[in-house]
Amino acid sequence: MPLRDAARAACLSHAFLRSWRCYSNLTFNKDALRPEACIYSGDFRDAVDRIMRNHSGIDVKILELRPFCIAYCNLNSWLQVAVKPGIEELTLRLCHLFRKKYKFPWSLLSDGVRNSLRYLELGCCTFHPTAKLGPLRSLTSLHLSHVRITGDELQGLLSNSLALDKLELIGCKGIICLRIPCELQCFSYLLISACMGLKLIESKAPNLSTLDFCGKPKLLLGEALQMKKLSMYNSDVVCYARTELPSIMPNLDTLELCSTDEVVNTPMLPTRFLCLKRLTIYLISGPFPLSHDYFSLLSFLDASRSLETLSLGVQKKPMEDELVSGNSSQLRQMAENQHCHLKNVKITGFSSAKGLVELTCYILKNAVSLECLTLDVNYGSTGRCFDSLFGRCSPLGNGLRVARRALVSIRTYIKDKDPARVKLTVVEPCSRCHKLS
Repeated sequence: MPLRDAARAACLSHAFLRSWRCYSNLTFNKDALRPEACIYSGDFRDAVDRIMRNHSGIDVKILELRPFCIAYCNLNSWLQVAVKPGIEELTLRLCHLFRKKYKFPWSLLSDGVRNSLRYLELGCCTFHPTAKLGPLRSLTSLHLSHVRITGDELQGLLSNSLALDKLELIGCKGIICLRIPCELQCFSYLLISACMGLKLIESKAPNLSTLDFCGKPKLLLGEALQMKKLSMYNSDVVCYARTELPSIMPNLDTLELCSTDEVVNTPMLPTRFLCLKRLTIYLISGPFPLSHDYFSLLSFLDASRSLETLSLGVQKKPMEDELVSGNSSQLRQMAENQHCHLKNVKITGFSSAKGLVELTCYILKNAVSLECLTLDVNYGSTGRCFDSLFGRCSPLGNGLRVARRALVSIRTYIKDKDPARVKLTVVEPCSRCHKLS
């Protein structure tokens, strides 16, 4: 029963009121309470306070608090009621105004609580665990978002969480070095985003298999033989990935790269991604767009003979000197190498950039198992009319001219090379919202 309905029923039934006092799932957010109560802090405080005053504090398994701006004394009293031995999930997400003010009382994590707590999520607060905090024997997931904590404090917390499987750090600017000890035998997933001060990620956890991070920290991952999925977001990350990753992550299965202003073209190298099956590359233009040769991305195809799916997203308007011209004989050719596993290719933001056209022609010619090729020419569009609140596509602006040129390039250079076995899908600007003529 939803929390709001349970509270109403408690007013009508003494028997239900007794059971309500032992309600095990306490979730206080805009979905569980009236939306307007989450807008006005007083309404939220009063609603939660009534519930918590009538709760016995016994058998709480899940406590989720996502309040607006409320007094610290209210928070602490609610936590004292519900955070007892037996609790399994604790979520406390405050507003950004509290980020430097509210100190999460780590003393609440008593020995009994630490024995049962499996999931801990803190947001927009200060958390300074000390050496007095004992082991969290059951903790498998730790999520810290905009939390003031140092690298040493986090390392101590991790060393006490030997069952940890998943760690997410978002906007934790006080962490300079992240060190994950080898004792974390179950640790498999690490996500890091917007941790601006982070300089080093060092993991000795033997079973880390998924890493998702944004920034330029130095990576020390040992042999990383278990690494299967990697997502990286940074400038020039495409060149870095092609140069460094094959030797340190030989068993990589899925790779996602997002680069802003990729300056260096991808080099052809003898190293290989022996197990890579899914590759996604996003190339985004920064404030000072630079020329990039998309044809150099062939280096990834050459290195990834097991590749099955390729997704390329381009959010960059082609420069005049990049545009394709002339007939097909003037396109660059590479030595023919059959790619026997590549089945699906999608290029979003396809344009008349010469390198993109040459890359597409190469794929059509050499991917002998190719089944689907999708070319989306909608440059700069973020929404379509069928899923828009306003019933119209996002404006394309100059992107409409880019789309017109792209469609001409597809007709001129690509359609006549499309084998019968390949389903070619061209996603054009919406005819209802945009005029191509």
